[in-house]
Amino acid sequence: MNIQSVLGTMPVSELGRTMFHEHLLVMYPGAEYDSTVLFDRDAAIREGTKRLTQLREVYGVKTFVDPCPIELGRDVEAMAAISEQSGVNIVCTTGFYFQPLGLPPYWANSSVVQIAELYIHELEKGVGRTGIRAGGLKCATGSGRISDSERKCLEAACIAQKETGVRIWTHTTDGTCGPDQQEIFASNGVDLGQVVIGHCCESMDRDYHRRIVERGSYIGFDRIGWAQYQSDENRADSLAALVQAGYADQVLLGQDRYTSMRGRYGRPQAAEEVARMEALKREGNWPPPYTHLFTTFFPMMEERGVSEAVLFAMLDKNTLRFLSGGAL
Repeated sequence: MNIQSVLGTMPVSELGRTMFHEHLLVMYPGAEYDSTVLFDRDAAIREGTKRLTQLREVYGVKTFVDPCPIELGRDVEAMAAISEQSGVNIVCTTGFYFQPLGLPPYWANSSVVQIAELYIHELEKGVGRTGIRAGGLKCATGSGRISDSERKCLEAACIAQKETGVRIWTHTTDGTCGPDQQEIFASNGVDLGQVVIGHCCESMDRDYHRRIVERGSYIGFDRIGWAQYQSDENRADSLAALVQAGYADQVLLGQDRYTSMRGRYGRPQAAEEVARMEALKREGNWPPPYTHLFTTFFPMMEERGVSEAVLFAMLDKNTLRFLSGGAL
């Protein structure tokens, strides 16, 4: 089986250790019009190359999945440049973000079929005129309920998934709507084993986690390090509980971190979050590095009785199984 990267197709055997949900260049919609904030794209590519090279050389990472939504600054040509220069495979996705922070009206008001046609075009022919093909599908929903427009995008992803066979990455907000996403996928004929329900580590409801894995999807503990959403201590406790319950094979680990952001944040920020960001900027640690997973979270998990071997298997074996469609 082959996997589609931004540099072309590659055999699944070349995946290796995979960071399954991280980002490179990001941007909230509208930032491209802000002439008061400068953005150095070349510098962003250099920084992305440096960070991915570090992952490859120090931690053995061979593949990096950037499931950036279409409208959040996805730059597939920058991804290709970073992949070439770092020696790390990069996989991008097609799909829109959730409605309050993305999903432009043009597409929110399009039909399911029209959205699916876009997704399939980007998967089979490429993004715009770049010829760079997406290797997966991104879906997103807001907090507490799935809007009508978000539902259309999920249903369009179902059509595209069945047409192309690629995997689906989801975004959930505030640790909600994961089972609702699964219900839409299942009712539209998608094998739930081809789906990872993302950002589940924002919820501390262990029944919520169990409901997701018991239906056969992968579960994303993929906002590790983002203190404004949940503490890593709580994430570690919840992950240890999943492992102890026998679900280690269905967990995918990630941080949802990025290298560079164009413009300002496009969402309200609490004063504590702003203060934390400013402190990290003064230390030269913003955006935070991708290495937090290895240097900080892994030791926390080992304190809870989850071995490094089990954790690395989540990056090696679980991602390989998910991306290749292997049986759980």
